[in-house]
Amino acid sequence: MALIEEGRVCVKRLGRDAGSMAVITKVIDGNFVKIISSVRPKERRCNVQHLEIISEKVSLSDKDQLARVLEIEKSKLAAQAT
Repeated sequence: MALIEEGRVCVKRLGRDAGSMAVITKVIDGNFVKIISSVRPKERRCNVQHLEIISEKVSLSDKDQLARVLEIEKSKLAAQAT
């Protein structure tokens, strides 16, 4: 479970956002994390079994880097608190 950490880039495998890029913003426990996905940039709770973890990691404080990885506009990201 060492790969599940804040700032880790992943791909949603199941659910409405399946196939979209996501970034882990907070680890809740061993089964759940909070993520921001490219389809729904609002922070949401997600089961870790629904994620495919990628070795890339980003800084949550760098909005430009987050927007580039998620392939969304920076303005959509600025509306939320991370």
